Amino acid sequence: MPDQLFDNLTSIYDVAMLPLEALVLRRLRPRLFHDLHGDVLEIGVGTGTNFVHYPPDTCLTGIDESLMMLEVANQRTRPCFRLAQADVQRMPFPRNSFDHIVGSLVFCSVPDPLVGLRELYRILRPGGRLVLLEHVRGYTPLAAQVTDLINPFWNSFTRSCNLNRETARTVAAAGFTITHTERHAFTVFQIIKAVKESPLRIRPRGRTLVSLN
Repeated sequence: MPDQLFDNLTSIYDVAMLPLEALVLRRLRPRLFHDLHGDVLEIGVGTGTNFVHYPPDTCLTGIDESLMMLEVANQRTRPCFRLAQADVQRMPFPRNSFDHIVGSLVFCSVPDPLVGLRELYRILRPGGRLVLLEHVRGYTPLAAQVTDLINPFWNSFTRSCNLNRETARTVAAAGFTITHTERHAFTVFQIIKAVKESPLRIRPRGRTLVSLN
């Protein structure tokens, strides 16, 4: 069970993530938050690492399955702020609740990503944006082969995490229109930006940037 797994990791999670933060995540996280405003939901908040990046005019709701992670995150309070224990596949919010939804390193561990993303589509307001930072299946042939090869062993070790999901495809399958993607760190980390289009909006064209570092 992911919530119990992350409960057990709470005391060491931030320390264990330090190498990955230094190499990749610290420079990518700020790209998710600079133009957010209004009512924002962050899924999988963990220990609240992202809270420092939000603009001051955002009203933040954060969810996580792990109650112990939420207890740590609650120490990083900010104005207009609330936390709730919830599963992204069964969200406790009504339709059209949020202006933006953000997540980092979440859908690698969700048992059914399509169900979770359809829930996010339901609770996002028309015209609202979904912004994700995920580690995904490699984009180049070599990177794809490596992530496919390692994934069974990594998934067995972590009991939840998958290295080779193609999350952008699942975002599109859930009904979102992808407006922007970026690949980083040998193409295995991806920033995905998408919109829940209102009926009157013209579908924007997405674009992909690839960075090997």
